[in-house]
Formats: sequence, C-alpha cells, structure tokens
Amino acid sequence: MKHTYRSRTAFVLGCAWLVFVAFNVWDLTAHYNGKPSMVALAVLGAMTALVYAIAVRPATVVGEEGLLARNPLRTTFLPWASVGEVTVTHSIAVRHGGEGAEERVLRLWTPMSSARERSKAQRRGVPKPERGGQFRVETTVSKAEQAAAEAFTGKTHADFVGDQIRDRAEAARRREEPATPARVTWSYDSIAVLLVAVALIIAAVVIA
Repeated sequence: MKHTYRSRTAFVLGCAWLVFVAFNVWDLTAHYNGKPSMVALAVLGAMTALVYAIAVRPATVVGEEGLLARNPLRTTFLPWASVGEVTVTHSIAVRHGGEGAEERVLRLWTPMSSARERSKAQRRGVPKPERGGQFRVETTVSKAEQAAAEAFTGKTHADFVGDQIRDRAEAARRREEPATPARVTWSYDSIAVLLVAVALIIAAVVIA
C-alpha cells in the first residue's frame, strides 16, 4: 500500500495561491494594458514558481518497492534495502549508499516537525491535574488507551513517518532484498515553471 505524506498547511495554501494566480492571469490577459500588466505577470510568475516548488510539489511517498522523495528540484527513489540509518529532528534524514565516503544523506522536505509541534507532543503524555470541587470523579483508562497514549507521547508526524521508513527498510533486509543504488532525477515540472517565470521577467524587462 502506498502512502503519501506532505505538509497539509503548505499544500492547501499553495493550491489557494494557484487559484488566486489563475484568476489574476485571466484578469490581466482580458484587460491587458502593456507594461503594467507584464510587470504584474512577471511578479506573479516568480512567486508562483517558488510556491509550487516549495509548497505544492514536495512529498514523501512510502510505497511497496521503496521510498520516493519529491523535493523541490529533484526526485529520489530509494529501494527499501538501500535505506540505512533514519534520524528525525526538524526533518527526516535518510542515510544510504554504503559506508564511509560512499554514504549519502537524503533529507526529506516533508513532513517536518516544528519546535512548537514537538513541545506539544511532549505535553501530550503529561497527565492533566484534577479539577477541585466537592465531588471528584476518578476517570478510568483502559489498557489499550494507556498504551496508545504512551505510544503517542513525544512523537510528531515526522517521527511516525520515520518509524514507517525504518520498519519497511528492516523488513526488506530480513527478506535479503538487493540494495540497489538510489535513482535521482531532476524535477522537470519545477524547472518548467521556473523557466516560464524567467521568461515573463525577461519580457517585462524588455517591454519596460
């Protein structure tokens, strides 16, 4: 089964920006008035290229065959047997490619954990103080609920994705799957958007 992880906030805001840009491009095209319209299109193009590359495109795909990391300008595919140590801080870092000088580190753009999110995760397992009053009701927690609370304590979304990557990699090594090299390709969609933005900027400068 394939699971895709991305920053929901960044993705939603990025899609909202694309809708906003689409409306403005239509308006500027329908009411074209020369230099001001070209400058506005160039600004929109440059900002849209950044929003697409940073907010819309990045995703981490956990599939059956391996890990697919869609970063702003590159796409990297790692077979599970090639995945080495996985560490999670503010982002997920995946080591691969062997040991020593041959080792490489792939940093995933999503999901990331902010200091606020990690602090909130640490407080999740702290029991809340009982409220004062004449009558106190003692709440009973089942073993399953207690185990779930302990499992969630201190863990962010990035930690859970990191655990999934580790589990998939360990399962592949137990099956003795071959550790083939990573496949890295340029993200042609991001490059195309950036080229369009550059073309609009050049056109605006020429007209100006």
